[in-house]
Amino acid sequence: MRGMDIRRALPADLPAVAEIYGREAREGHATFDHEPRALELWEEKLASTEVGDHFLVAEHEGAVVGYATSGPFRPKPAYRHTRESTVYVAPGHQGLGIGRGLYDALLALLGDDGVHLVVAAVALPNPGSLALHRACGFEDVGTMREVGRKLDRWIDVAWLQRVLPA
Repeated sequence: MRGMDIRRALPADLPAVAEIYGREAREGHATFDHEPRALELWEEKLASTEVGDHFLVAEHEGAVVGYATSGPFRPKPAYRHTRESTVYVAPGHQGLGIGRGLYDALLALLGDDGVHLVVAAVALPNPGSLALHRACGFEDVGTMREVGRKLDRWIDVAWLQRVLPA
């Protein structure tokens, strides 16, 4: 997308990020949260200095239109080279290359950190997210059937992974 800037998130970006996520929590199924997250949780994520933790935003014409984060997969020492990624794009901005731009930047940072494997969970159906992950080099590794319940229905989650170059 022309005029898009991918950069590290700043404290001033957090209300827009919280709104993007909050809408999905209230109305969508990409997250299994039912309510928006408190701003304090976003502040904690932004403040993390853990190697492999990143928080990026996509800005277009002065507005945050998407974000990407990475964090621990599981809190055990053997998983320290594996990170879980998340990318959200604001409604009306999907399909414009924002998710790809965020993922390209995030995966480069994770590679620089020495991360070996990046995993992502995609609530189904979400053909756009699956296409984005596959275009970014993620491979399907399996689907957990009816693992979450939201919006009065059971939701499957596809797991994808990408091994980063050494």
